[in-house]
Amino acid sequence: MTMATNGGLGRKLRMGIVGGGQGSFIGRVHVTAAVLDNRATLVAGAFSSDAARSKASAADYDVPESRAYGSYQEMLDRERALPAGERIDFVTIATPNHMHYPVAKAAVEAGFHVVCDKPLTLTLAEAEDLAKVVAGSKGVFVVTHNYTGYPLVRQAREMILAGELGEIQAIRAEYIQGWLRTRLESEGQKQAAWRTDPTKSGAAGCFGDIGTHAYNLGRFMTGLLPEAISANLKVFVPGRSLDDYGHAVIRYENGALGTVTASQISHGRENDLRIQIDGTEGSLEWHQEEPNKMTVRHNGKPHYLYTRDPNAPFTNDAGKVACRLPSGHPEAFFEAFANVYRAGFDAMAQAATGGAVEKKDTVYPNIHDGVEGMYFIEQSVASSKVGGGWLPLKHPLARR
Repeated sequence: MTMATNGGLGRKLRMGIVGGGQGSFIGRVHVTAAVLDNRATLVAGAFSSDAARSKASAADYDVPESRAYGSYQEMLDRERALPAGERIDFVTIATPNHMHYPVAKAAVEAGFHVVCDKPLTLTLAEAEDLAKVVAGSKGVFVVTHNYTGYPLVRQAREMILAGELGEIQAIRAEYIQGWLRTRLESEGQKQAAWRTDPTKSGAAGCFGDIGTHAYNLGRFMTGLLPEAISANLKVFVPGRSLDDYGHAVIRYENGALGTVTASQISHGRENDLRIQIDGTEGSLEWHQEEPNKMTVRHNGKPHYLYTRDPNAPFTNDAGKVACRLPSGHPEAFFEAFANVYRAGFDAMAQAATGGAVEKKDTVYPNIHDGVEGMYFIEQSVASSKVGGGWLPLKHPLARR
């Protein structure tokens, strides 16, 4: 999609980023995804809270030194003071968790759209307050639960919502990694250090980092509303402050049961996110590390192997829209991330051309999904503290 068809806007959206400085992984992913469809360009950033490091990082992104800021507040103030035709349109937040809330709130209040990494905030109270701020704004707020952007995940969602699997009765989601098998945080590894620090990561470690993805994937694909949760989280690596393994059982309002398992201590596992969904008429299975294939099963029939093919008659509209390449050419992480951005850009363009912005029923994960994610984290931690006791999981802001 070119800027000429950028939702009728007629130009590229101008992006500012907070975080993403030298040594960052997710910042570069955000920028790559945002510009993939030629609908946005990075023009400014507060790449680090250290002004010198921010300016040094700007060169890596071809951002002029004059628009490399030493703090997010400086970026918001100076960008807001620019003429409307020059200032940024949206702010991407690619920082450790503890900075999500202050940056997002300030950006929304300054009148900018926001794309925020997950989890939404450090605490549930921050998430709920931020939701109020977003509700009172005219802006678009996107949360990058990026796995919802895979073509076959969107294909599956439409199939499930159309009743092709019948009534959904079970969801099994797991996200298994092994990179924190040892105490990397004690060796100065940047990503490990903040993810295992409660002051920067929040109440949970592994469950906040990747367990939220597994839970969100089940919510997105089935649309089932949760009712209650029983969780057990554990620290297996001695001396670590936050969980590195966890398991939760979820009861859904329709009577279905779900499980979420998350690990960062399983030898040899990389980013093994997978989900299995059982319905009365069929079941399906999808693996993130092989994202262009999905298995659908019905008793007494051959198993169906769905592939990511935009031209196949079995591919529904949601799956087709999410594809960029012909079948057989692998599409994966960057493209899925970009699909979340693309849906957000559609809403931003609509807002810029005078249209009303939908806040809740969106293709992209929004502020409501972010609040749900924080509720999932805090209720998982709370349940684990009382030996896996059942606690409520349906938040008032839950997206139906």
